[in-house]
Amino acid sequence: MADKIFEIQTVCCQELEKCDCLQALQDLRVRYLGKSGELTALLKSIKDLAQEERPAFGNKVNELRKLLETLFANKTTALKCSEMQRKLQQEKVDISLTTMQPRGALHPVTLVEKTICDLLIAMGFEVLSGPEVETDYYNFQALNIPADHPARDMQDTFYIAEGILLRTQTSCMQARHMEKKQPPIKMICPGKVYRSDSDASHSPVFHQIEGLVVDENITLCDLKGTLQYLASHLFGEDTQVRFRPSYFPFTEPSVEVDLTCSNCHGKGCSLCKGTGWIEVLGAGMVNPVVLENCGIDSTKYTGYAFGLGVERIAMIKYGIPDIRLFYENDVRFLKQFGK
Repeated sequence: MADKIFEIQTVCCQELEKCDCLQALQDLRVRYLGKSGELTALLKSIKDLAQEERPAFGNKVNELRKLLETLFANKTTALKCSEMQRKLQQEKVDISLTTMQPRGALHPVTLVEKTICDLLIAMGFEVLSGPEVETDYYNFQALNIPADHPARDMQDTFYIAEGILLRTQTSCMQARHMEKKQPPIKMICPGKVYRSDSDASHSPVFHQIEGLVVDENITLCDLKGTLQYLASHLFGEDTQVRFRPSYFPFTEPSVEVDLTCSNCHGKGCSLCKGTGWIEVLGAGMVNPVVLENCGIDSTKYTGYAFGLGVERIAMIKYGIPDIRLFYENDVRFLKQFGK
């Protein structure tokens, strides 16, 4: 019987060494330690032994069971680790690859708008926003634009319903703000505006920043100082500002604002058509009629207003010849501004 115990131990250990998967190991466990296994058969054969030999034989069988259970447990752990390593090897992802995914960046119009707003905020301007679907009153009437003004033409303005339209300028917010607040007022309103126009230098949707300052003793000198500050920070310290007389219903006097050409610095080139100057925006002193329409005493307060097209500034700053490039979503164009 002792030889039988030794034989079972030897054969079982050899077969354990050969096991290479958990299922084979489980089958081997059942074969040796199961209810109908080799060790159970040994215990059943104890009845064939003499009475005095039975205790010693039973102890040896139990010792073998404990040994085999330990060996099976160790083998199970080893096979599980091996299986895990195999899966990890098969399913691994090489995170050391150095291919760089392209990074997104702000749109050039957004970059310029943010730069202008930051400069004006540093000067104490408050940033406000208003509705893009506007009433005829705030878009035209409150700003002293009469019914027969060309801006009201159906060919120039997107009308949604009677008296309702897509705003043609962010100046609407100036009127709304002046109705609610008495001077001093110092605000800007950036946002989208809509006009029925489309070519290389015009878009039916574009971005505008309107500025307004109302207080006592405000003059054209204050306006020019503000625009000179903007121009020198946007295009260089040597940039000069020039006013030319113009006409806008909501300002009096009104001016067109020119800057020395950012390309030739005033010497004359193809960009500025040899003049050395580029027209960039319109401005002027707030018309007293507009102040009175909004409930502000025009005998006590004066103000200035300016409005600039963000795309226009971006085209000059970056040398972009066609406004439509901003909206064609050509990655080759847009990625130039992400650095």
